[in-house]
Amino acid sequence: MDKITALYLCGIFNLLLVIFHILFWKIFNWKTTLKKGTKANAIVTQIMNVQLIYWFLFMAVVYLFYTKELLQSKIGTIFLFGYAGFWIVRFFQQFIFLKQKGKFVIGLTILFFIGAVLHSLVLII
Repeated sequence: MDKITALYLCGIFNLLLVIFHILFWKIFNWKTTLKKGTKANAIVTQIMNVQLIYWFLFMAVVYLFYTKELLQSKIGTIFLFGYAGFWIVRFFQQFIFLKQKGKFVIGLTILFFIGAVLHSLVLII
């Protein structure tokens, strides 16, 4: 696999995360479950999720349409290291903050591992 293909895979991965996060209201039944906590927590949770949707969409655009810039500039290299770090840290947070077991949690852990590998792959090819 070459770096361009790896970048495109990262872009597609981020687009899939956009869809996944859009579905959070339904998946986690936020209409009901967020009412069980404080109003501030419900608001912050939804704001953070919308911001993640924006971020993943932004990253998909960067990976899919600015591949040469990412690969041919110092800022692109720093950007790639930073986002690979994001996914590596997110993968390890799974074990720190989410100690529950179950198929969904295992699936998320695999998803974050794939994110860490995909985004690091660009740097090691």
